[in-house]
Amino acid sequence: MTAGEAPTTEESGLVRRIAKRASLFNLAGLFIAWALVFAFFTWQIGLSFGGRANVETLFRQTTIVGLASLGATFIIVSGGIDLSVGSVVAFVTVVIARVVQAGHSPWVALAAGVAAGALAGLLNGVLITRLKVGAFIVTLGTLGLFRGIATGLANEQKIDAPETWLNEILATLGKSERWRLLPYGVWFTLGLAFLMSWILRRTVFGRHVVAVGSNEHAARLCGVPIDRVKLLVYVIGGITVGLAGLMQFSRLTVGDPTVARGLELDVIAAVVIGGASLSGGQGSIAGTLLGALLLSTIRSGASQMGLPNWVQDIVTGAIIVLSVTLDRFRTRQS
Repeated sequence: MTAGEAPTTEESGLVRRIAKRASLFNLAGLFIAWALVFAFFTWQIGLSFGGRANVETLFRQTTIVGLASLGATFIIVSGGIDLSVGSVVAFVTVVIARVVQAGHSPWVALAAGVAAGALAGLLNGVLITRLKVGAFIVTLGTLGLFRGIATGLANEQKIDAPETWLNEILATLGKSERWRLLPYGVWFTLGLAFLMSWILRRTVFGRHVVAVGSNEHAARLCGVPIDRVKLLVYVIGGITVGLAGLMQFSRLTVGDPTVARGLELDVIAAVVIGGASLSGGQGSIAGTLLGALLLSTIRSGASQMGLPNWVQDIVTGAIIVLSVTLDRFRTRQS
């Protein structure tokens, strides 16, 4: 193909095959990295780290970040960013606790929590698309906004709610429940991940998300509804954050306006470690979940080894910097 010529069908197919192989290579590398980290901590801590109970705990800890990261993958692939994730999770836990405390059905509380997350995502999307303000600035502002609303709604204290089946979604399995292998919340996260991976890879909307993140100007010329796509990805992100808030409530059993501070950094790190580009146009749902699992494993292992929190922060920060560096390298190579 010479300069100025459109790529042929064969050339386009070759590019897709190369991209697919690169994605598989990245996933394999992530899995090997996680396996090595897991083996290292098992060697240092003992076989208990690799035991059934601890593995279940790792998956439970990964679920909250993993769920929030699913929607964040769409946002980052589209070229956006969301810094309000932690605040929205706290807001959702307070909403769910308030609804349960008022005597409503757990299903109503669940719907209210997810709706609160969706409305938060909708607000972010509207501000970004209508006011034409950068996503970084908008979500930095709503980070404080949603945290403040959560604190006010909770009267600056934790909200204790009556126990319902919502508390069992992410609870530790009892002896009679081990046939399920993992809590319901973990299975739900894996199922949702399969669905969202299919949407991103196989649907017109998914291709539009990638196109907007790759080259917004070119996508607009091709007839892609830019504002609609951006609005939808933030609503999707809000829904998954709402579900993450539900899991946080299930784990804590209270509505806490102070919870999940800094969660947005873990979410962004998981997405970038998973192979997404902060420049947009590239990302993988499977990679994102592996990135979230890798972060959870490192934090759990460091904690069980008795390492102080500041060491864990250094390790996490180093991983984020390394991931961004690899992202820049991949972008230049592409």
